[in-house]
Amino acid sequence: MGFPRAKAFKEGKRVEVCSREDGFQGSYYGATILENMGDNKYKVKYNRLVSEDDHSIPLEEVVEGDEIRPLPPLAPPKKTKAGFADGDRVDAFDNDGWWSGIITGKVGCYFGVYFETGHHIGYPERMLRHHMDWRNGEWFFYH
Repeated sequence: MGFPRAKAFKEGKRVEVCSREDGFQGSYYGATILENMGDNKYKVKYNRLVSEDDHSIPLEEVVEGDEIRPLPPLAPPKKTKAGFADGDRVDAFDNDGWWSGIITGKVGCYFGVYFETGHHIGYPERMLRHHMDWRNGEWFFYH
């Protein structure tokens, strides 16, 4: 019987790919679908990640469909508060990808973000977005 498959992504579609590599788990990287390989596999080209062989060439790889999601909405749902507050789940843009963490406070123009790895880093608001999960074809907002 198996699990239902994710909706097929079309070639040229801009998406985010979740990393499953050690040390990168749960991070998302912008990419473009190059080809539907069939059997729920896609060839993608990353926007910012580059090939280890030639650092000027964007990295291309084949990933499973359940590692891909559409780009999240630019703004959270209207029913949510603007800005960020202590305890909010956010994604911080760092090392060419989006990493999920929790706001722990604000000092000056920097928000403290705690990550499950134990790291605690300050980010300006422009490097943060509200965390959202893609499940069953819908976006779920957390605050």
